[in-house]
Amino acid sequence: MPGIWETHMTFSQRSRTLFKTLAVMLALALPTALVISSADARVGGGMSSGSRGSRTYSAPPSTTTAPGSTSQFNRTYTQPGAGMNSAAAAPARGGLFGRAGGFMGGLAAGFLGAGLLGMLFGGGLFGGLGGLSSILGLIIQIVLVVVVVRLAMSWWQRRHTQQAAYANADAGSGPGPQTNYRSGLGGGGLGGGLGGFGFGANNAPLEIKPDDYEAFERLLGDVQTAWSNEDVAKLHTLATPEMVSYLEQDLGQNRTRNVVNKVTNVKLLQGDLAEAWREGETEYATVALRFALTDKTLDRNSGAVVAGSEQPGEATEIWTFARRPGSGWELSAIQQTN
Repeated sequence: MPGIWETHMTFSQRSRTLFKTLAVMLALALPTALVISSADARVGGGMSSGSRGSRTYSAPPSTTTAPGSTSQFNRTYTQPGAGMNSAAAAPARGGLFGRAGGFMGGLAAGFLGAGLLGMLFGGGLFGGLGGLSSILGLIIQIVLVVVVVRLAMSWWQRRHTQQAAYANADAGSGPGPQTNYRSGLGGGGLGGGLGGFGFGANNAPLEIKPDDYEAFERLLGDVQTAWSNEDVAKLHTLATPEMVSYLEQDLGQNRTRNVVNKVTNVKLLQGDLAEAWREGETEYATVALRFALTDKTLDRNSGAVVAGSEQPGEATEIWTFARRPGSGWELSAIQQTN
């Protein structure tokens, strides 16, 4: 029968092993989280958010600026209609936390199986897992692995996956002829005329005029500036209440992390119309935008750069604008391209 010292030493060895495992998992998880956060620091958090009216669950047509597919919405208030594809109408179950099967289903089954085996062989319900310390260590390791896997999967899916509704929409409405006429009204960039916007891309039921393109380019810069200044009041004049709610959430997360994201030197490089339409009194225009920007995240206290850099980069996104009678265009949605 082991003495108290032998038992204490055995427990101490288990504790040291547990803490070593915890340290390794945290070391692996932290860089992954930082890489994902820094890549998604700009307006919208690198996610697809907002609404496109009745076309929220339909993929925008491809354009010269964004010839690939568009990712599904990660955040939207719009509820799927009854006639929409069921695969897109309901969140996919299964997978990591699916109700039927998936990772957590298998995990629960493993715990149950271990407990039943322990009972059958006289070790009690938790005998199959080797005691309380082993259970605690196993749970901590699994939680850390799940966190890392979820972060990685979320980052991957936002860029490389689509729901069935998007795939079907792309298959049924391939890109039409894309004629990209340079405006010739300015040197490009914000405030420089129409910049890289192309005319004639997809004959739209709603006519989009040069003044509209100027408004889109201006909003691209104004939204980024208001975001960088954390000026929520200004954002309310530039975006729909739904979009402002998402941006407020993202700003709140930055404050919790004691950082501030600064997006500067925004310049439109190329843009064209994907589609434009009218729903009742509301007009919508979805445009593809390729723009240059400097994206960096700073520590609020020291001002040190914690993510991003001073080096300019490029981004291509799909922005949808909405306009109601008596008001100007507002940002209604941002979607990422694949």
